[in-house]
Amino acid sequence: MYVLKFGGSSVANANNIKIVADILLAYPSKPIVVVVSALGGITDQLLLTGDKAACGDESYRELLSSVELRHLDTARQLLPVTNQSASLSKVKQYCNEIEDLCEGIFRLQELSDRTKDKLVSYGELLSSQLLTAYLQTQNAQAEWLDSRQLIKTDSRFGNAHVLEGITHTLIEARVPKDKNNIYVAPGFIASNSHDFTTTLGRGGSDYTAAIFAAALKAEVLEIWTDVSGIMTADPRWVPNARPISRISYQEAMELSHFGAKIIYPPTIQPVMKRNIPVWVKNTFAANDPGTLIENHQYESAEKIRGISSMNKITLLSLEGSGMVGIPGFSKRLFEALAQQQINVILITQSSSEHSICVAVQSGEAEKAKHTCDAAFDSEIANGKVEPLVVEGDHAIVALVGDKMKSHPGISGQMFSALGRNGINIRAIAQGSSERNISAVISSSDVKKALNVLHESFFESVKKQLNIFITGCGNVGSKLLGQIAAQQVWLE
Repeated sequence: MYVLKFGGSSVANANNIKIVADILLAYPSKPIVVVVSALGGITDQLLLTGDKAACGDESYRELLSSVELRHLDTARQLLPVTNQSASLSKVKQYCNEIEDLCEGIFRLQELSDRTKDKLVSYGELLSSQLLTAYLQTQNAQAEWLDSRQLIKTDSRFGNAHVLEGITHTLIEARVPKDKNNIYVAPGFIASNSHDFTTTLGRGGSDYTAAIFAAALKAEVLEIWTDVSGIMTADPRWVPNARPISRISYQEAMELSHFGAKIIYPPTIQPVMKRNIPVWVKNTFAANDPGTLIENHQYESAEKIRGISSMNKITLLSLEGSGMVGIPGFSKRLFEALAQQQINVILITQSSSEHSICVAVQSGEAEKAKHTCDAAFDSEIANGKVEPLVVEGDHAIVALVGDKMKSHPGISGQMFSALGRNGINIRAIAQGSSERNISAVISSSDVKKALNVLHESFFESVKKQLNIFITGCGNVGSKLLGQIAAQQVWLE
């Protein structure tokens, strides 16, 4: 049993869908589960449609028409004329449902999280139906699966938690392992106990594929995207970034948590429990080796595995002389944030106990400020604690690698490289596992920081000097002899 996931860029248009189908049809005769994202950009377009409708902006209808037209055009380009009727009808049916939903949003001028999940689910429903229909025209034994009937979650709309036990039972019962079929499932979507549509968070199609792989005890999970594996840094920021051939589950989780876009952070957990290897491959360069993620640490001359970054970070600092020697301040701070479901990304505390600093997503900073000031209102009134200090426009850069713990001086090399290039560090965090060193810096310094660190840890720092010598008499010949003799030292 194989499980493959194809992202939005892999199914962005009819030509790309044909490339995906060619990849699937080349596999050996084994059952395959294929999880697909929405056509590239469709999820954002559906969200914008809902937002416009909720604001009473009638231009949402134009966006909706463009969504419908794109899928109808894709179906016409993808399928032979004799096979188009059923798919065009299905596209039209889904688009009519979206239209009815948006009309309700427009009239009420309200877009709840539950309705938003229902709205965006149509992206994956449409793309998976189109791929299934095309595979069937290629004489493949292709069957469509409704992920909403198989993956059960709680009711946290927008970022639902998967109920593992019942989900595994439903998937095992629905997907037989003795048929060499291709089962196509929409990613990202699920449902709660009342059968209301839920979603697994942005990037949740990776997670959907991992859930199927874990439930079916798959031989391998393959994540197909538009780059040839996980890179040492984001190639959009670091031109010299290169693919990582092999990486451990733990390293991949660290890189994905700190912003590596190739794989959605929760994806690793289900397959790591079952020890299922994960391949990250390039849809448009299928012969490239990609990156293998598995439960193994690999020998490498490099001290770190990769560099990642997370943007739109805000620092929150709780400070005050009344905190020194008094237990419970940290507990109250984190409880206040947890009650508002504010995720803490990074934590640091001074040894003097005079201050605690945490990093959160910038979009949650204002809510965090009000929440924490309310939690410590009596101490603030008595002057024991200052009101929460909020500093926005920051980012986190992180070095990741299992081998860091056996190499002293990594943090020194990191901070020295940043310091030499005038990049100020606002906060630092390093876990006891020594698998990650994180630094908070200004957002404006991210690109420079990533390139500086990549050069320091992955690239040669040798510089070429061209020398032109006129006259090779006694002095010139001696100089050339010295250069030749000292070549290794000079490099």
